[in-house]
Amino acid sequence: MAAPASKVEVRLSAEERAALERLVHTGTHPAHATRRARVLLKADAAGPDGWPDERIAQALDINRMTVSRVRAQFAAEGFDATLHKKKAKGRQYRKLDGAQEAQLIALACSQPPEGQARWTMQLLADKLIELEVVRGIDPSTVWRTLQKTNSSRG
Repeated sequence: MAAPASKVEVRLSAEERAALERLVHTGTHPAHATRRARVLLKADAAGPDGWPDERIAQALDINRMTVSRVRAQFAAEGFDATLHKKKAKGRQYRKLDGAQEAQLIALACSQPPEGQARWTMQLLADKLIELEVVRGIDPSTVWRTLQKTNSSRG
């Protein structure tokens, strides 16, 4: 069964082609950027190659769908977006830094408040806020932070 012809045509300007050639042949660059640059150079309809997806995939030892996605991204988002990965969205950053974690552990290892047999996650969260270690913290965050430490809270 013959593969369908490439639906998205890539046409590089002289500046883009020169930038891709430099990226491929000089310096150290991330593998994904170099691979995408090679795909764009081979796919350039105005250039000397203008290869179909199947031939590019075989020559660069990558999947045909990867070539197709690179073409589509170039057409939709442009030159820079195709070469450089996007920053991760929704990344979860640490809620407590090292000093704050140390204060939490010290607090968890201390005597519990009067009238309590032991520290609860809610009590620890409330105490961290009271001591102005943090402006606000969820008890589940306290639990996750203490869970990853090797301290004994008994």
